[in-house]
Amino acid sequence: MSPAQENPAQENPAQENPAQENPAQENPAHANLTYESTSRTVEAAGIALHFHEAGPADGSVVIMLHGGGPGASGWSNFGRNLPHFAARFRTLLVDQPCYGRSDKPEPDRDYFSFSALAVVALMDALGIERAHFIGNSLGGGTATRLALDHPGRVAKLLLMGPGGISLNLFSADPTEGIKRLFEFSTDPEPTRERMRTFLTTLVHDPALVTDALVEERYTQATDPAARLGNARMAASFARRPEDTMLWREAHRITCPVLLTWGREDRVNPVDGAFLALKAIPDARLHVFPHCGHWAQTEAADEFNRLATDFFSH
Repeated sequence: MSPAQENPAQENPAQENPAQENPAQENPAHANLTYESTSRTVEAAGIALHFHEAGPADGSVVIMLHGGGPGASGWSNFGRNLPHFAARFRTLLVDQPCYGRSDKPEPDRDYFSFSALAVVALMDALGIERAHFIGNSLGGGTATRLALDHPGRVAKLLLMGPGGISLNLFSADPTEGIKRLFEFSTDPEPTRERMRTFLTTLVHDPALVTDALVEERYTQATDPAARLGNARMAASFARRPEDTMLWREAHRITCPVLLTWGREDRVNPVDGAFLALKAIPDARLHVFPHCGHWAQTEAADEFNRLATDFFSH
């Protein structure tokens, strides 16, 4: 989940969103990295998967998997980070099944497994044997399941406030952020005020939750297709809750893992990191101060440097 929300109707959504920097500012050579110029769709596992792609075709591959908030997508999570990574890696921002411009099928298994299989099928379709992964929140659960079930496809794994792998030791469960998410998603007629309340739980700095951001996220989240996808995703969790408790399998992860957390995360609190840190054989933890659930945005420069160094050594 990120304040940089997609708007396919705009030529470059990042330039229109006050909560997101212009991706071209870091490197003028990447001025063409707009939403539409990087947009791709591939048939994988019988569904249409939408993603954004940029960077050297022969470079190491980084696949980024977004969180699960209302209106989330690959671009909404990582659009502002794309120029940094595309300068060094072949970078894919994937709309997971039921999100963004990807199809909204009914998952036939728990969502993490369903999405992981779709991502593996996407890699096969693109001729990608192995990749580094960044998984945020819901995407962290997908990336973890992929590393567990398809270890040969994952080089290194960076998890950011991930779902599934975290287990709260001190914080209440469900957390404040999850409660606000459920309130919005289950309301037959969700309001803009509910969206504002939800978004405010995702940040340390409430100034990020602007009127423009609320309107943008609300418009995306209340689209009928988006609501259908969200309902189908949520139903898959309800049917198979134990299959999503990935912390019970964390000891089987064989690749190097970098756990990252915002210290003020109110969706997946930082105390949820400690079991995974202890259980994963090759894990390390980085905590961003003065940062909520959106580390890739609230601590963008530090996050970009940290990830680049981790994937490059």
